[in-house]
Amino acid sequence: MPRKPLIAANWKMHKTSAEVRSFMSAVWPKVSDITDREMLICPPFPYIPLVDELRKSTSILLGAQNLYFEEKGAFTGEVSPPMLKDLGCEYVIIGHSERRGIFGESDELINSKMHAVIKCGIIPVLCVGERKEEREKNLTEQIILKQLEKNLKDLPETAFEKMVIAYEPIWAIGTGLNASTKDAHDAIALIREFIHSKYGDNSAQKTRILYGGSVKPENMKSYMDQEGIDGALVGGASLDPDSYSKLVKY
Repeated sequence: MPRKPLIAANWKMHKTSAEVRSFMSAVWPKVSDITDREMLICPPFPYIPLVDELRKSTSILLGAQNLYFEEKGAFTGEVSPPMLKDLGCEYVIIGHSERRGIFGESDELINSKMHAVIKCGIIPVLCVGERKEEREKNLTEQIILKQLEKNLKDLPETAFEKMVIAYEPIWAIGTGLNASTKDAHDAIALIREFIHSKYGDNSAQKTRILYGGSVKPENMKSYMDQEGIDGALVGGASLDPDSYSKLVKY
C-alpha cells in the first residue's frame, strides 16, 4: 500500500486566536477537494483546542509541537502525552532542531519522549538533521545515524506502523536556504535504509519520511518528485492559507 503524502504545518510561536480563526476559515475551501494526501496542523499549545474545534467537518489532522515524557507530576510549564490525547491531538513533533538547539534537549530525552508518545497512542514526527558546520565537515550521514540510533532506541517494531520522521537540515530552517533535491533524496534514503536494517522491510516501507527546511510552494513539487519523500514539515510557508494550500496541492 503506497504511503499517503503528509503536509505538516509547524506554526511554531505564531498567531493569535483571531489569526487562527482567519486561517482555518480560509484554508479549507482551498484544499477540501484533496483526498490523496493528508494535512496536519501543529499550532502553539494555547490554540490546540481552537484548531480542533475549527477542523470539525474537515479532514485536517491535529498535532502539537512538543511534550514532556511524564504522564503527570511537578513539572511546571510542561504538557504530558495524556493531556495532548485529551485535547484531540493525533500527532506531536519531537526533537525539532529548535528544541535541541535552543532548549538543549538531548538524544536521551528525545528517546524518552518517543517511548511516552508510542505508549499513549499519539503518532510522533521525529526530526533529525545536521548543523551547517557538521555538513561542511561531511558529517551529515554520521549525525543522522547517531540521532536515529539514540532517538529510536528500544522502540518496538510496532512503533513504525504509523511513525513519521522528518529530515530537517538545520542550516536550511528559516534561512531561505534549502537542500538540493539530491541531498534531500540521499538523506531520506539513508534514514529508510537505517530503519530497514534495524527493524525490517515492513517498518521501512510503512514509515513516512518528510523533508523540511525552507520548503515553499515554488520548490515543493521538486522535492515530492523524489523517490521516497513522503511529504514536508513546513514552518514559515505554512502560516498563510494561500501558501499552505499551494503546498498541499503542489
